[in-house]
Amino acid sequence: MIVIAGAVIGAIIGYRRAASRGGNAMDRAQYAAVHGIALALLGLFVTLIIDRNF
Repeated sequence: MIVIAGAVIGAIIGYRRAASRGGNAMDRAQYAAVHGIALALLGLFVTLIIDRNF
């Protein structure tokens, strides 16, 4: 669940960041994808740490 939430939140953050900088639709999609992947990866590591320790 943490991974999915990270991907969704990252996509929203990336989209809003590109929109605030005046990017077109392709810029917004790229920012959303990159931020979504980055936060999903971070969520994966957090999930692994939690599972290993508990």
